[in-house]
Amino acid sequence: MGEYSEAFVAFDVAKKKHAVAIAEGGRTGEVRFVGEVENSPAAIERTIKKLGKKYDRLHVCFAAGPTGYGLCRQVRDLGHDCMVVAPALIPKRPGERVKTNRRDAVTLARLHRAGELSGVWVPDVVHEAVRDLVRAREAAADDLRRKRQQLLSFLLRHGRIYETGGHWTLAHRRWLAHQSFEHTAQQIVFQEKIDAIEDAVQRLDRLDEQLRALVPTWSMARVVEAYQAMRGASFLVAVIFAAEIGDVRRFDTPPQLMAFLGLVPGERSTGDTVRRSSLTLAGNRRARRALVEAAWTYRYPARVSETLRARLEGLPKAVRDIAWKGQVRLCARYRRLSAAGKKPPVVVAAIAREMAAFLWAIGREVAPS
Repeated sequence: MGEYSEAFVAFDVAKKKHAVAIAEGGRTGEVRFVGEVENSPAAIERTIKKLGKKYDRLHVCFAAGPTGYGLCRQVRDLGHDCMVVAPALIPKRPGERVKTNRRDAVTLARLHRAGELSGVWVPDVVHEAVRDLVRAREAAADDLRRKRQQLLSFLLRHGRIYETGGHWTLAHRRWLAHQSFEHTAQQIVFQEKIDAIEDAVQRLDRLDEQLRALVPTWSMARVVEAYQAMRGASFLVAVIFAAEIGDVRRFDTPPQLMAFLGLVPGERSTGDTVRRSSLTLAGNRRARRALVEAAWTYRYPARVSETLRARLEGLPKAVRDIAWKGQVRLCARYRRLSAAGKKPPVVVAAIAREMAAFLWAIGREVAPS
């Protein structure tokens, strides 16, 4: 077996073949390229078992990407450690201009042995499935917005402007039904855009129904219910936050969650000079956007509406106390920041940051064991 009892294995993952490198334990351990392995469970299992015969322990890593988490789950099922690396946090030398799969695998193995890599959270199969549904719903909503904007742009080019209220209301739909164009081609384009919008609406409704049907059977269902105790955290906001963040107990403190969401200012300080910039906007953009949308509700005075009261029924008293404390604090903070002359986007970002802290507290209160 040799001098070393552990090894650090790195996969540079790709669609068809993975490049594999290994770094033996210790400062003087050899770092070498092993070869390429086909992207299939059987081939990967043979490679891991072959390396496992030479070393007592294997520490495997690969960069997160479009190949998903299947490799990580397979390695862990075989009894070895596996880390999915955050690509944005992989140290890189500024002078390097050559990039190949082989070099990337060797570099990953060396950095993994040195402890210089940061891992991402790996969801289980069920959690990932729910997250895929949540993201499919978000993609459908984005598609609907684009189709509506295309129709409005088409109407604007032809001088058709609706000025008696908001768009996509019943009155606006009646107005659309009365629009006609002299040329047949333009009428066809208009009707095709209307039909595309109706199809997108139906698709979004179907995904909403599936989401509401599946969430009660999910292990995070109780957490989703508890998140809705916060004002502004509708069912959709709660599901997005739970699906994207997972178990909040992986964050030791609220500032860690805030940093993960990109709701903390950037900083470039040196010596006595402190320079802070705008929000980093790093991390999970879906969860951040959901919190920002929810934060707008705190511009109104603190109160428990009928909708919120219905969501509070059946929740533990500790959760209801945290939610009410959060609502009082965030509504007051919104008023103070607005009175100080802060712009609305700045105020909302500050509210979203503190809202994440209260959701962190609620999540730890009801997290599944």
